[in-house]
Amino acid sequence: MSMGNNLKGMALMTGAVVLFAGQDTTAKWLLVSGLATMQVAFVRYAVHLVATLAATVPRRGWGVLRSVNPRLQLLRSLALLGSTALNFVALSVLPLTTVTAIMFASPVLVTLLAVPVLGEKVGVAQFVAILLGFLGVLVVVSPWQAGFHPAILYSLGACLCTSVYFILSRMLAAESTATQQIWASGIATISLAPFALMQWQQPHDWLTVVLMVLIGVIGASSHSLVTLAHRIADASVLAPVVYLQLLFASVAGYLVFGQVPGVSTLLGAVVIISGGALLWLSGRRKRIAAIRTSAIALPSEQSHSTTRNKEDR
Repeated sequence: MSMGNNLKGMALMTGAVVLFAGQDTTAKWLLVSGLATMQVAFVRYAVHLVATLAATVPRRGWGVLRSVNPRLQLLRSLALLGSTALNFVALSVLPLTTVTAIMFASPVLVTLLAVPVLGEKVGVAQFVAILLGFLGVLVVVSPWQAGFHPAILYSLGACLCTSVYFILSRMLAAESTATQQIWASGIATISLAPFALMQWQQPHDWLTVVLMVLIGVIGASSHSLVTLAHRIADASVLAPVVYLQLLFASVAGYLVFGQVPGVSTLLGAVVIISGGALLWLSGRRKRIAAIRTSAIALPSEQSHSTTRNKEDR
């Protein structure tokens, strides 16, 4: 990828991270205002589904609904649904920064899960990163403190579901982005509809209605920006940008809810980010080594091919 494309990709990824923080802030505001958790989650996915269908069906037809692996697609969609539902429950009572910091452990957990599920090998650097990730989560959660809130368990569950979602996404790499988004938002909408209708709370004012629609638009837009960013820029360049979400979540938490991040949250986030950075550096070295190996092998193959051609003559 060129320098210009990488910079554009970083800008798009930064926009996606801002939207992720905005989605969590909007969800927390709606939940604090009295709306039911399943209602907010349902609206988030229903609007996402409508927006995705409107953007893709006119161009690609209803064939976009067909999946290369319906079973894995269903499991992936349920994992994302579980992540969102548990995350929203946690957001209803926990500070934005605490939930965001815990979710940062997902790349580390993905590395751990990739061993039994995808058959990947874990080196020394990855193992140290995994230990740092779990140590950081332990510092954020701080179960030894009297102020430990059980809702943290929901946030940990959301992190686990997110990690499973990423693993299944790797296994469905051949699937189109539009198909994946339609399946994920569609299954979530259908699954949440009965619970949302049972718990439905009438919006108090027009601002609440606007935010209910906005949360779905934000969800669809953030996924689109992530897709565009990875289409034009190196994944290794984009990976560290995700950690900017803690900054945006901290600002939003202070401005909207008057919440100031605690020392344990910030310290744990630093440890978790260190683990993530170690994973990124380790993966980057492997990719560079693979590129160099390919670069060395290519001239060699070309040389052998030239020799064979001369011999044939």
